Amino acid sequence: MHQIDWISANIAASATERALRAGQTLFRAGARPAGLYEVVKGKIRLVRFDRSGREAILQLAAPGDVLAEASLFSSAYHCDAIASSEATVRLYPKPALLAELERDPKLLLAFSVMLARQVMALRTRLECRNIHSARDRVRHYLTVNADNRGRSVTLPGTFKDLAVELGLTHEALYRTLAGMAADGEIERGKGQIRILKCPI
Repeated sequence: MHQIDWISANIAASATERALRAGQTLFRAGARPAGLYEVVKGKIRLVRFDRSGREAILQLAAPGDVLAEASLFSSAYHCDAIASSEATVRLYPKPALLAELERDPKLLLAFSVMLARQVMALRTRLECRNIHSARDRVRHYLTVNADNRGRSVTLPGTFKDLAVELGLTHEALYRTLAGMAADGEIERGKGQIRILKCPI
């Protein structure tokens, strides 16, 4: 199921779209939530900054992904959302969305299913991030995301996006993939990684 397929006609009718330039901020931590955002085009990253100003990426959202779902039940955003490229987002206003969720039990169930899937995906990401070795981290990602035959993984974005997902620098990821390819574990293609040997 597409993350936003559960949106009802009433909620969709209240939606508005906004175009963002690369580097433009969609919302900031501490601001009052406007509603639920769907990424229509481009990529949006959710970030927090440490005391030194270094950026920590929490999520890289691509078309079809939703943002700020937890903030529907909060008085403030918990992070910043910044466009990583030219992007378009669709805003489903908080009042209309909450009213529909309260009115329609089926809609509420579908929303809950989406949140449950996001929790499971987050647990998988945390499991991956807790793996120390870069190579083992890549192996874990390949195992979890391989196709039904377990032979290939289609990347949802670029290799730089994959580095963000894995919590690695893109240089570390490229070195790791090059080493795995040299050892005959994988074969890299455009937007895809073929698994030649069992990753784990």
